[in-house]
Amino acid sequence: MSTTPLDLPGTVHAPRGLVDLGPIAQLRAGKLARRLPQLYLGLVLYGVSLALMVRGALGLAPWDVLHSGFIRHVPMTLGQAVVLFSFVVLVLWIPLREMPGLGTISNAVVVGLSADATLAVLDRPDALTARIALMVGGVALCGFASALYIGAQLGRGPRDGLMTGLARRTGLSLRLVRTGLEVGVVVIGLLLGGVLGIGTVAYALAIGPLTQLMLPWFTVELPSSPVGGDPAR
Repeated sequence: MSTTPLDLPGTVHAPRGLVDLGPIAQLRAGKLARRLPQLYLGLVLYGVSLALMVRGALGLAPWDVLHSGFIRHVPMTLGQAVVLFSFVVLVLWIPLREMPGLGTISNAVVVGLSADATLAVLDRPDALTARIALMVGGVALCGFASALYIGAQLGRGPRDGLMTGLARRTGLSLRLVRTGLEVGVVVIGLLLGGVLGIGTVAYALAIGPLTQLMLPWFTVELPSSPVGGDPAR
């Protein structure tokens, strides 16, 4: 789902309208009647998009290659693996001194639950055209969902925070850190038997531009310094 808390996959600079707020200031910034429903709709749809790519069976997003490989060796659903790895990644935030927000914790839980719920009611089609449609739809829906939850400005996702924290601590570019992380998780996922395919490539190429395109539509404008500030920052 950067040098700011809400940078996009594959981008270097925060899109216009996004502000760098700590977890308390994110809530104090107001407009919660719009931002909270938008956050949770985005996270639910993100989980749905993951499930669409799974049922398309033409390759998964890089982190989901890892998740799909992991569950081949443990009695766990894909959604449960998403939740587990989200909290493992959050532990890695501690030495990086990253601060989770409401959206961060919600991301760690809601995406996995939504993915499992969708997988429970959606079967894999036999026709290749239908599987391609699921893959393309999953990638497009993921871009839309990312724009929704990022635009709500209630905290980055666990994996995005790991990327931004490492970039800040090492001085390396976001693209380099992101590439290193995703190559690493794909390699580990493949070693575990994870699913890699054309969908993985399509996701890597399309998710950044799609989210970048749609984010201005859903970014909720907030003050850069809400009253009361945020001592966590």
